[in-house]
Amino acid sequence: MFAPEKYLDLNHTEHRMLFDNAVHAWDALKQIPSYLQFRLKPGIHGRLIGKPFISGAVFIGKGTVIEQGAMIKGPAWIGEGCEIRNGCYIRENVIVGSGCVLGNACEFKNSIIFDQAQIPHFNYVGDSIVGFRGHLGAGVILSNVRLDRGEIRIMSEDGLVATGLRKFGAVIGDHAEIGCNSVINPGSMIGRRAILYPGTQWQGVAPENTIVKSRQNHELIARRD
Repeated sequence: MFAPEKYLDLNHTEHRMLFDNAVHAWDALKQIPSYLQFRLKPGIHGRLIGKPFISGAVFIGKGTVIEQGAMIKGPAWIGEGCEIRNGCYIRENVIVGSGCVLGNACEFKNSIIFDQAQIPHFNYVGDSIVGFRGHLGAGVILSNVRLDRGEIRIMSEDGLVATGLRKFGAVIGDHAEIGCNSVINPGSMIGRRAILYPGTQWQGVAPENTIVKSRQNHELIARRD
């Protein structure tokens, strides 16, 4: 029901091995630490502007630009032709594909970012997967922890599905668009080419090719001097 191939084109990541034994897409998140431990070969092959902070155990591919003010704490693997902009904070166990934009005031932790994803402004991506050409509008938060710190479960047509994880944000499918200032609550599955309106608070499953509309009621009142 939540197989990786339903949400993600595995041809658009250099790291499809993470999904080899994944029954559900989120199972790949459990493999990130060991995968990086055994396969990561640190090296900086891109271009640094100024003096960004880059710790050990970091691989940066050819053509990638790391701007001053960015912080990358390994282990981390960043592909080719990416933009890592000023103020970006990449914490441990992050895998980024090629042609991605990770922008100002964005934070990443224990996540997989597929090729050509755009995450450019004021975003938090924790324990999540963002698919090929997925786009998070400014201020989008992928929340990864329940308020009661309990195991994260996903509501399906057949009932609740346990993830075995206490930290899991979302799987954002290929070409999905998340509008500005939306909050995606823990355990959300966003299908391919789904669109969520700006300012949406969402939890659960958004099927592929659907639009999630959020509406507000406004009242206009005349000012009194």
